[in-house]
Amino acid sequence: MTLVDNETAPADRILGGWTGRIAGNMLGKPVEQGELWTRDRIDRYLRQAAALPLTDYMPEPTGDFEIALRPEWPHCVRGRIHGSCRDDDVDYAILGLDLLETHGFGFSTEQVGDLWLLRLPFLQTFTAERAAYRNLANGLKPPLTATYDNPYQEWIGALIRADIFGWTCPGVPRRAAQLARRDAVLSHTGNGVYGAMWAAALIAAAFTAPTVRHAVDEALAVIPASSRLARTVRRVASLHDTRMSWEDTLTTVAEETSGMGWIHTVPNAAVLTAGLLYGDGDFTRTITLTVRGGLDTDSNGATAGSVAGVFGGAAAIPDQWKAPLEDTVRSAVFGYDGVRISELAERTLRLAEPEA
Repeated sequence: MTLVDNETAPADRILGGWTGRIAGNMLGKPVEQGELWTRDRIDRYLRQAAALPLTDYMPEPTGDFEIALRPEWPHCVRGRIHGSCRDDDVDYAILGLDLLETHGFGFSTEQVGDLWLLRLPFLQTFTAERAAYRNLANGLKPPLTATYDNPYQEWIGALIRADIFGWTCPGVPRRAAQLARRDAVLSHTGNGVYGAMWAAALIAAAFTAPTVRHAVDEALAVIPASSRLARTVRRVASLHDTRMSWEDTLTTVAEETSGMGWIHTVPNAAVLTAGLLYGDGDFTRTITLTVRGGLDTDSNGATAGSVAGVFGGAAAIPDQWKAPLEDTVRSAVFGYDGVRISELAERTLRLAEPEA
């Protein structure tokens, strides 16, 4: 059981969160297509490239494989990375930072929507976010933006937007969850909202929890215990407690969540929880297990990297993950393309409000 070093400075933890999110996102991006890139196929690809155990970014394709990597792969595989690729999993963290800098912690859901229209290109939104954006442009107001003509209300989009609320509420998971909820209801309902609350609380708890398991338990306390999300996270934790293998845990929970789709919040939270618990605070093991778990690999890798990065701090992230990023972020958010990771972390630290 890995114990957190509570002496690690908040600045290093926040930088670890940003760096971990971006590195985990980049790791999962080449295989982000869950109905094709299953857990079995990801591992077969890695074996063919002699890259198991996975300890670095995805390897380049070697020879023929039954499925092609995503088109962005030349910019996010080992040896080819020069700064981060643009991705919505990072864009929303940047948007959240801008939101808090502009409106403070008293922001409204309507102000979240206004910021999307101002700074985020429509074609860089997907699923529930695109439906909500379209509804905003047509003059609808929250919460109708989340429910009108939106079949993606419980998908993972709100969860990927939650990190900033955890980073700015170190050690205060309930407050982080409240902020994440206010953001999430623009586009999501039910487990989609609970996923955002849970992720924000998980990241906030990682600043002070003595172990990753403690952080997972603290995060569970902010969402309804009877929700499908809470029951699934508890299920993964209980299987982990029995010392079942990581592979068998994921197989068991995949059967129990079958039919929900590869972008739904619940099965992805299962993959993420397994990566965190079996990774046990080790940054490399956490993000590689999470991405190897399949489904929405770049989103899950990003959140796992954020939690592990906060838990251990930036100094504990191995250099093979940090150096290729060159402290640079590519972003579709207007005004932020090419921004430094270190600058984003410094600005986040200025906003952070730990428990009094």
